[in-house]
Amino acid sequence: MKYIKQSLFESVVTKSVTASFAVSTALFASAAMADIKVGFIGSLSSDTGLSTLRGAEIAIEELNAAGGVMDGQKITLVKADTGEDVTEGIKAYEYLAESEEVDFIISGSIDDVSLGWLPRMQEFRIPTLDTWTSYIGIIDMVVEDREAMAPYFMNIASDEALATLYINFGKDVLKDKMGFNSVVILAEDTAFGEAITGLVTEALAPVAGIEVADIITYDINTVDFAPIFSKAQDSGADFIYQVSSVNSQVMSSQYVKLQVPMAMTGVNVSALGLEYWEDTGGAGGGISTLSPVPSVGFELDPVSQAFVDTYQEKYDSRPVVPHFNGFNAYHGLKQAMAAAEAAGGFEAEAWSQEMLKQDLVLEKDGKLWLRYGFWGYDEVEEVTNRTYPHNARFDLTAPYDDAQPSMVVIQWMEDGKPGVVYPPEYATADFSLPSWVPAK
Repeated sequence: MKYIKQSLFESVVTKSVTASFAVSTALFASAAMADIKVGFIGSLSSDTGLSTLRGAEIAIEELNAAGGVMDGQKITLVKADTGEDVTEGIKAYEYLAESEEVDFIISGSIDDVSLGWLPRMQEFRIPTLDTWTSYIGIIDMVVEDREAMAPYFMNIASDEALATLYINFGKDVLKDKMGFNSVVILAEDTAFGEAITGLVTEALAPVAGIEVADIITYDINTVDFAPIFSKAQDSGADFIYQVSSVNSQVMSSQYVKLQVPMAMTGVNVSALGLEYWEDTGGAGGGISTLSPVPSVGFELDPVSQAFVDTYQEKYDSRPVVPHFNGFNAYHGLKQAMAAAEAAGGFEAEAWSQEMLKQDLVLEKDGKLWLRYGFWGYDEVEEVTNRTYPHNARFDLTAPYDDAQPSMVVIQWMEDGKPGVVYPPEYATADFSLPSWVPAK
C-alpha cells in the first residue's frame, strides 16, 4: 500500500506540474502575442478628428501587414469621441486609460480639449501624440516640467512658430506688396484664438510695420457677423486678420456675401480642407489663411502622395483629402511604434527618449520637402531664440534646408481653386485681392 500511495502521490504531482507548465506556457505565448492597443481621442464627426483617425488607421494597417511591431505584436485601435468639448475630452481620456488600458494615445483634439485632458496624461503616464493642437503653452509646460510632460509630443509646429512665419508674410506681401499699414483682428474666444492674437499683436507692428487698430473677440457660436464686420470697417484698418478654428466657414461665407470691402486673411481652419468651397456655398473666394503643411494646394512628395492615394481608395466620405493632421497621424504613429521598439515598450521616460530620436525626411525632386522630427530640450531656434522640446521640427528662414517652413499661406481663388501663395519656395499661385475689394 505504501508503494501504491507513493505512486499515486507522484502521479498527482507530475500531473500538477505538467498542468502548471502548460498554463504557464499558454500565458507566456498569449503575452508574447498580446496586441498593442492604440487609443484615438478626438471628434468623430469633424474633418479635423477624422483626418487624424484615418491617418492612424492606415498606419496601423500598414504596420500590421508588415508583420506588426515589437516581435510580431499586432496593433489594435479603439476610439473615444470628444465632440470637441472639454468635459467630454477628459472623460474620453479616462476611458482610454482606465477601461481600455491603451498603450499609446493619438490625438486629433482641438487646443482647449487637449488642455483639459493633459492632467490625466500626467497622471496615467501614457505616451500621447497631439497631431492638431498647436498651443505654445503646452510646449512651455514641457520646458517647465520635463518629467511630468515626458509622455507628451506635438507633431505640428506650435502657434508661436506659425505666427512668426506669418509675420514674414505680413511684411513681404501685405505691407511691401499690397501697401497695408493697419489691421483689425477678429478672434474667436478660445485658447487658440487668444494665443494667436497675442503673438500677432506683439509682432505685427514692430516686425512687419503694421499697426493693430483694434481687436474684436467673438463667441464661437456667432451666426450673424454683419455687426462685427461693420465694427471692423469702422476701425479704419486696411485689412482683417481672422483667427477662427471653430465654425469658420460661417464668417467666410458672410464676408463674401456682404462684400466686405477689406481683404481678410489670418487663420481659417475650415479653409484647410477641400470641402471648404462646398461648405460656404461657393462663397469663399479671396480668403487666405495660414496652414501647417501639407495643405490644400500644396505640392506633394512621392511618399505623401502615396498616402493620399491609399486614403482615397479606402474612404469615400469627407474629408476627401486629409487635413495636415492626417499626415501627422500617419507618420507620427509609425514613429511612436518605432520608438516603442527601441525602448522595449511604452514606459514614459524610455519611450520619450526614443521618440526624440525619430526623424523622417521626405524629399521632392532631390530637395528636402517635409520633415517629421522633434526639437530636443537644449536646441535653441535661432529666430525666436527659444527652445521647443517635443515640438515638431520646423524652419523659419529660407531656403528651408533644415526642415519645411512651419506653415504656408494658402488662398482660395474666386474660381474655387486653392493655391499656396507664400513662402515663394512653395508657392503655386500669387496672392491677390478679392474682386470687390479696392486696391490701396
